[in-house]
Amino acid sequence: QVQLVESGGGLVQAGGSLRLSCAASGSTVSSYHMGWFRQVPGKEREFVAAISWSRGTSNYLDSVKGRFTISRDSAKNTVYLQMNNLKPEDTAVYYCVADRYLITTHSRYWGQGTQVTVSS
Repeated sequence: QVQLVESGGGLVQAGGSLRLSCAASGSTVSSYHMGWFRQVPGKEREFVAAISWSRGTSNYLDSVKGRFTISRDSAKNTVYLQMNNLKPEDTAVYYCVADRYLITTHSRYWGQGTQVTVSS
């Protein structure tokens, strides 16, 4: 079992920054791929970013490339999402996700979500 707890969400003006954190606990969590999804009410959950456990390679949703950065601290079992130059369309509930194999909407472990609201 893996438990994920997000923090760092909040209200920010357009152009501002936030850093989300996801603390993971459980066995062998350091060998899991981790990532972030987001969801707006009435819409499907959307992939934002992911990072591999081994090489630390990352990939992003096109609309956040150059603005968001995903990173992980294996010693702390924590993954971060640094979000800069935030836009109103980034407003959503952000979910941390972990999986041994792939980061998709079918990934096994999910956090409870943290709200990010960007005002114009």
